[in-house]
Amino acid sequence: MPKAIGYVRVSTDKQVEEGISLDAQIAKIEAWASLNDYELVHVYSDEGISGSSLSKRDGMMQALSKVKKGMAFVCYSLSRISRDTVDTIQISRRIEHAGADLVSLSEKIDTTGASGKMIFNMLAVLNQFERDQTAERTKLAMQFKKSRNQAYSPTPYGYDRVDDTLVINIAEALTILRIRNLFESGKSYGAIARILNDSNIPTKLNKLWRSNTVFYLLKRSNVSSDSLES
Repeated sequence: MPKAIGYVRVSTDKQVEEGISLDAQIAKIEAWASLNDYELVHVYSDEGISGSSLSKRDGMMQALSKVKKGMAFVCYSLSRISRDTVDTIQISRRIEHAGADLVSLSEKIDTTGASGKMIFNMLAVLNQFERDQTAERTKLAMQFKKSRNQAYSPTPYGYDRVDDTLVINIAEALTILRIRNLFESGKSYGAIARILNDSNIPTKLNKLWRSNTVFYLLKRSNVSSDSLES
């Protein structure tokens, strides 16, 4: 029987009230293990810990240290792993290098297949955008109080706006993944912009891509500017 390691996390009391407490997450993971004939070895947890502070999450580090070849690393949702794109992908690769699979129950992600890996990477990037959008709305609200004028929040690349709701734009989300892959392969901002323009892929404002456009998109996905190739 294959084995699985579970991981759960909550950061605020609000999450408990909304039904995603540690116990609720553990119950979902136990049910998955039972239905899929996995032996659930242990469920590690972090309580009251932010999803963006990986170094402070003892439960996550312990869980990753126990993942072995042929095992599954199971979590309730992608946001429980991290809300930081770089950390999320780093964790995914560590699990992959161990020869294990990543399973996220809420998003129905299973990295045993190529499509599961693609969806995981796409959601990791969009998860970061959601976090950035929340920070952006907070900043705009403060500006509104100061100016007493109506604030407007631009629609980020990767989303479409339907009234006051942001809806994922799949084509743009896949372009974000392509940009990240090009960056990780060593392409410069200018080279990435030229590739996108040659592929007739427009920016959000239906303009040509430029070096600074690529730079800010990568910056929004939390890639350190120190590590980017100029």
